[in-house]
Amino acid sequence: MPFLPVLLLLGAVILVNGWTDAPNAIAAPVAAGVLPFRRAAALAAVCNLLGVVCSVGFSDAVARTLYDLADFGVYALPALTAALAATVLWAVLAWAFGIPTSESHALLSGLAGAALALGAERLHWGAVGWVALGLVVSLALGWGGGRLFARLLPAGPQRFYPSGQVAGAALSAALHGAQDGQKFLGVLALLLTLEGSGYSLPTQARWGCAGLMALGTFLGGRRIIDTVGKKMVSLDPRSGFAAELGGAAALLLCTLWGFPVSTTHAKTAALLGSGARPHMGVASSLGLAWLLTFPCCGALAFGLVKCFLL
Repeated sequence: MPFLPVLLLLGAVILVNGWTDAPNAIAAPVAAGVLPFRRAAALAAVCNLLGVVCSVGFSDAVARTLYDLADFGVYALPALTAALAATVLWAVLAWAFGIPTSESHALLSGLAGAALALGAERLHWGAVGWVALGLVVSLALGWGGGRLFARLLPAGPQRFYPSGQVAGAALSAALHGAQDGQKFLGVLALLLTLEGSGYSLPTQARWGCAGLMALGTFLGGRRIIDTVGKKMVSLDPRSGFAAELGGAAALLLCTLWGFPVSTTHAKTAALLGSGARPHMGVASSLGLAWLLTFPCCGALAFGLVKCFLL
């Protein structure tokens, strides 16, 4: 089966995405002591699954944006293999150092690098511009939303903040599934073009993607939670709740607008906006790692495509 290597790589990327991205959804309640890690991971796993399955029912704009990113033609197999391999390698490396990097941007830069290896005309620059705009919008909405809710929420001990954090984490996990699940379904739609079909998102593919992401989420990522929720900011239930609301609002708007954004970036921006005492040294190191994602994954995918074609 010629599609099998790509499908296995896609499954690995989805699993790693749930493993490394989902901790951002539960970082705030775990760091604030509202939920123990294992219960928070189980909650995020269920909500991720529901987010993937349900999101396409009301909007598939993110999947369509990714589908329109490049035209690989008959070279879809080597191009997608290279892009997915670059994404997996970068994600595992980032996890090993506890850095909440973005598999979304690793995937997008890998696809762009693979397309450039086949020729600049293969890359649709309008879609690239839309992705770049989404990066800016998601950071601005996340930071602004976290800061706004931190100012609006009343100070002092409030009993509803812990419960609100749990609800906010569930919402963030569901929106993570909606965002990232659509990206992977968009990759699958690109693969299906080799069969002569147009854009399509099969129902069984949605459930397969949702199941793998939920499994990866349940495995969790304690190192990333420590970096985001403990080392980067000092959170209490109030600021943690503000971060949940700000990050969820950013993800919801970007998903509806069709921006294939990073849930990691949106949530981390919201944490920085709402955190009472941000540790800028850690935040700066995370920003550097994110900036390196684009050239590193793009160059890796570019080189892999050239090797495959040889």
